[in-house]
Order: sequence, then C-alpha cells, then structure tokens
Amino acid sequence: MSVDPLTLYKLMTLYMLNKVNFPLTNAQLSGFFQEKGYTSYIAFQQVLTELEEAHLISYETIRNTYYYHITKDGTDTISFFVNKIPVEVVDDMDIFLMDNKYEMRNEVSTTADFFHSANQQDFLVNCKIKEGNSMLMEINLTVPSEDVAEIMCSNWRSASQDVYLAVMKRLMGEKKKDK
Repeated sequence: MSVDPLTLYKLMTLYMLNKVNFPLTNAQLSGFFQEKGYTSYIAFQQVLTELEEAHLISYETIRNTYYYHITKDGTDTISFFVNKIPVEVVDDMDIFLMDNKYEMRNEVSTTADFFHSANQQDFLVNCKIKEGNSMLMEINLTVPSEDVAEIMCSNWRSASQDVYLAVMKRLMGEKKKDK
C-alpha cells in the first residue's frame, strides 16, 4: 500500500530530524525537498505546520530563522512508520544528510539574536555556540543601538570560533606572546 504524498513528506521530515542531533532550519529542510523535486515550498510549509500542530516537531525562532526539532512523539511516530518511506527516498535523504551534515550543523550551532534590554533604551545581544544539545559558550552584551546589535549578530558566525578560542586560551592560562 502506497502512502499519500503529504503523509510521505511528513514521514520524510521526521526521518531527517531524527537522523541528526541538532535542529534543522526551514531553509535546510525545504531546500532538500525542492532540490530533489519532491514538492513545492508552499506544500512543504503545510507539512511543517501540520507536524507542529500534531506536536511531532517543535521549533524555535532566532532572527527570523525557524529551527526545527523532533519531539518524543515524533521520534515514536517515525520509529513505527519508517518502513513506509520508499528505500530510494531514504537513500536520497541519507546521502543528502551525509554530504551536508557538517555545514548544516555549523550553520545551526552558532546563533545570535538581540532584544531590548530591561531599561528599553539599550539592546542585549545574545551570542551562542552549541554542540548538539550542549551549550559551549553563551555571551550576552549590552549595546547602545539597534544598528550595533545588528552588526554584532551579523558578524557572530564568522567571528565565533576566534572568540571561543581566545576565551579558552585566556581561561586556560595561556598568555599573549610579546611581539
């Protein structure tokens, strides 16, 4: 018995989220479905909405980017129905995840966002580096303007590794070398 397309796309989404130990963004997930020609962007957004309404996935929003996680119910569901996904589709997903896992993990492991601070005059910039579900580093900085907060958030991904390394070296007692 074949599965209707919408159900198949839901199972595929659950499969992909279950195969990684980090969240996937809307762009990463929908990019796969469009790149492989499985479905349109609009139809895929319906899939995400229905999975979220059924509590099979959850999401968090950081700077207009949706980060999707599979829930316990989603994990249970895919374990029961994984055999409903055609083998060639599973192969497509496995190859995609294997080829792109490092880049996708790096993309979601460094996040930055900003908010009005408690006094409503300054902005709080929140920068994070995660490894899977573990927080490696979180920095909160108060800045005077939204423009500065935007710049800091935009630069975080490219600067995060250098910042992390500098903090670790300093805390481990390594001193700067004299020039």
